[in-house]
Amino acid sequence: MHVHSYFSGPCTSPAFLGSICRECYSQPEAVYERLEHRGMHLFTLTDHDEIEGSEILRARPGFFLSEELTCRMPSGTEVHIGVYDFHERQHEQLLARRNDLIALLMYLTERKLFFSINHIFSALTGRRTQEDFAWFQKYFPAIEARNGQMLEESNGRAANLAKRWRKIAVGGSDAHALPSVGRTYTEVPGARDKEEYFAGLKNGTGRVGGESGSFTKLTGDVLMIASELMRERSWTTVLGPLALLIPAITFLHYRDERAFSRRWAEHILGQPEARKHPRWIAVPQTAPQTAMGE
Repeated sequence: MHVHSYFSGPCTSPAFLGSICRECYSQPEAVYERLEHRGMHLFTLTDHDEIEGSEILRARPGFFLSEELTCRMPSGTEVHIGVYDFHERQHEQLLARRNDLIALLMYLTERKLFFSINHIFSALTGRRTQEDFAWFQKYFPAIEARNGQMLEESNGRAANLAKRWRKIAVGGSDAHALPSVGRTYTEVPGARDKEEYFAGLKNGTGRVGGESGSFTKLTGDVLMIASELMRERSWTTVLGPLALLIPAITFLHYRDERAFSRRWAEHILGQPEARKHPRWIAVPQTAPQTAMGE
């Protein structure tokens, strides 16, 4: 439910040479084949704000369209929202609304599209506000409870939040390199096709499985991305010695992730139990002013 390909665009992190490096160098066909090899029966790509890679796989058995939208919250913060199983013509409508959360939520709920807030306790997209969590709690049907690049402690907090808020839990590898593809997943026991799969998710019979992230895993993936960069742009081989810094960058990344996750989990999970909300409800015309408690 969360995997990237070559078409996810340029890397957004300056630490990883974002001006010249791509988020991912995995070709869509290779991603599909790796997922198939690991026993998957349904397949998707969640490239950033893009479905070009998915077009390559449209004729493959079990494949459905998805993407990871980069969205602007009413508070001005940025988040990643996974949107699943839509029609090609709906892609442009999603892009047109991604900086207007109210319009986006209205469109998603009217079309009954399944969506989730991804890596909720991660600093990958920058800061969070209390108001952001109010929106997540009241209007998002699903939370990514296990991300294959997030540390186990962060995933545990996300899973705890999904349980307390009675949200649908989904999981995905968030793989930006082939070795991590399919190592984290969402399954619905007994589902025989895509329709039964999503029905099972919405009815609460889905479950997440597979790995969390680790220093070794992320460092290996980033080294592979650096290698692919040098293969695609041969002149970047002069930057090869900088690869020695990747373990230090990975270490600092996870240090910041731990602090961010701990701070927001203490703030959100430490509140009294929240008033329950239905999963599919009308969207408000104004933003909530305070976060709902637990």
